[in-house]
Amino acid sequence: MAVVIRLQRVGKKAQAQYRVVAIEKKTAVGSEAKEVLGIYHPTNKNAAEQVKLDLTRVQHWIKNGAKPSETVASLIKKAEAAAK
Repeated sequence: MAVVIRLQRVGKKAQAQYRVVAIEKKTAVGSEAKEVLGIYHPTNKNAAEQVKLDLTRVQHWIKNGAKPSETVASLIKKAEAAAK
């Protein structure tokens, strides 16, 4: 099966928070992920704390064929820029 890296919503009704997860492409939205790779808090004003990713694990999954969604790809770029 194909593995994708996508966002999984968690948090309260009006306070969205997301997990960045590696998950099978065909699984349902609320299903258990293979691995949690990081978090994304879009409502956090501090840009440094908005995205936290384990970049080594993200690169591991990408090398093994996982495809990130468009949003996750932009978050990966943001996290790599913050790490430099």
